[in-house]
Amino acid sequence: MGNLLSLTTFIPLLGAVILAVFLRGDDADAQRNAKWVALATTAATFIVSLFIIGQFDPSNPDFQMVEEAAWLLGLQYKMGVDGISVLFVMLTTFLMPIVIGACWKVDVRVKEYMIAFLVLETLMLGVFMALDLVLFYLFFEAGLIPMFLIIGIWGGANRIYASFKFFLYTFLGSVLMLVAMVAMFSQAGTTDIPTLMAFDFGSETFSILGVQIVGGMQTLLWIAFFASFAVKMPMWPVHTWLPDAHVQAPTAGSVVLAAILLKMGGYGFLRFSLPMFPVGSEVMGPLVLWLSAIAIVYTSLVALVQQDMKKLIAYSSVAHMGFVTMGIFAVNQQGLDGAIFQMISHGFIAGALFLCVGVIYDRMHTREIDAYGGLVNRMPAYALIFLFFTMANVGLPGTSGFVGEFLTLMGVFQVNTWVAAVAATGVILSAAYALWLYRRVVMGDLIKESLKTIKDMDGRERLMFTPLVIMTLLLGIYPSLVTDIIGPSVSALIGEYDVAMAAYEAGTMVAENGAGE
Repeated sequence: MGNLLSLTTFIPLLGAVILAVFLRGDDADAQRNAKWVALATTAATFIVSLFIIGQFDPSNPDFQMVEEAAWLLGLQYKMGVDGISVLFVMLTTFLMPIVIGACWKVDVRVKEYMIAFLVLETLMLGVFMALDLVLFYLFFEAGLIPMFLIIGIWGGANRIYASFKFFLYTFLGSVLMLVAMVAMFSQAGTTDIPTLMAFDFGSETFSILGVQIVGGMQTLLWIAFFASFAVKMPMWPVHTWLPDAHVQAPTAGSVVLAAILLKMGGYGFLRFSLPMFPVGSEVMGPLVLWLSAIAIVYTSLVALVQQDMKKLIAYSSVAHMGFVTMGIFAVNQQGLDGAIFQMISHGFIAGALFLCVGVIYDRMHTREIDAYGGLVNRMPAYALIFLFFTMANVGLPGTSGFVGEFLTLMGVFQVNTWVAAVAATGVILSAAYALWLYRRVVMGDLIKESLKTIKDMDGRERLMFTPLVIMTLLLGIYPSLVTDIIGPSVSALIGEYDVAMAAYEAGTMVAENGAGE
């Protein structure tokens, strides 16, 4: 099947166009049709994406299924996947039908809501497949627009504030990345990502206003890209937009935000920061490791005092992304394997936790922890599902949450034992806030009158959770499903990084010897 990547990327956009052009009216029939068209489109996208993983050769670390074409104004359209990006493509296509399933009770401007999610899916897939700088930037930035609308139109009472905060934070971070991309093009003469990964951007130390820039141009470019990806992850201390966005976003918006959009920051570090600016990554790596460790402890402590369920899970997401950035900048096999595994695993677990909040929010229209208690008496199936994903979020062995955290801690321990020790306390704190949340919402006697008629999960809700439970268990028991695919690409990345660092150190020694003589 030719042009498989483009087909997968643009099927959701085609579905959005069909909805926009052919669906008229806003009555109950039109709303139902919009939901079914969106569900069919996302399901078709997932089925087509299975051919990508079917044709993918895990033993080949290079980009595969590359599609190339000339584009407007001489720009290049180039798509491809490697072991690092192919699983993010699969995660996106796997989760989007579940996301549409979570929208089933929406009854306000349903057609536009479905169009926003379908357009967003195309843009997210484009980010993970783009092999051209300009194309990547267009997909990366355009993804802000549908998410801004999803929060701003269908969100909670304070949605306008949250949507603008989300937009401004992430957009301003990306302005520096755009400047860096222009500098890269002027130096390398190309926007082709594979070519740029092999290009030496210069690492000679120089001074700006009396400040020594160790690592030279690479460090400056690294900082510019870091500004964008750190906000997207988000890393502490630029994480404050995330809790507001999650609290105000509708359930389906929160699932996409936590499960897929946050991963773009980690993917950016893997695709740009490490291979293109290895010296900059080495110079700035210790700072990132400590920022990550602080994030894990600080946001876990903040999660402990939250009264809003969504806010608690949002801070939990920041803590889990701390493990990801730690693993990436450990730059060893366990660290990088763990970071990618953690991102994939977090997509299933965090998505499921936000769906758990959505299930009871649909019934009670409040996310306040104090409004609940004793749900196990009326909702045993819900209590079981919520417990399973709470345990997975804590990192219980046998679930995918354990594998990612364990591998990243192993990788970081080889690089900096103090950072690993501080980060490990986050595992204990995560158990504290997750079990505290579960106990207050689910356990105990059913005292509140408003909860005495609450209904357990219906068939649609159980169906939504089934694939997430299967994947969380499957990856926990059989992690090589992921590590076998990412392993060769990660090994190649580390090999190229080590070669670049050896060349830099040899050049530094020659320069020092020359200065000494």
